[in-house]
Amino acid sequence: MKISARNQIAGTITAIAPGAVNGSIKVDIGGGNVVTSNITEEAIAELGLAVGDTVTVIIKASDVLIGK
Repeated sequence: MKISARNQIAGTITAIAPGAVNGSIKVDIGGGNVVTSNITEEAIAELGLAVGDTVTVIIKASDVLIGK
C-alpha cells in the first residue's frame, strides 16, 4: 500500500466497541501506548477488522492539539 501520510504506526487491535454509526478501535502501539480511532461501522466490516489483527495507524492532519 502506498500512501502520502508520513505518520504511520504499526500496532495490534486490542478492542473494538461497536456503535450505532461509528465504532471505536483500540490499537496497542507498544510501550504501554494505545491509540483509539473512531471509524464507521461500514469501514470496520469492509476491512474485516478483528481483535488481534496487525494494523497500521495512519495519522494525516493539519493540526495536532495538545491540552493540559
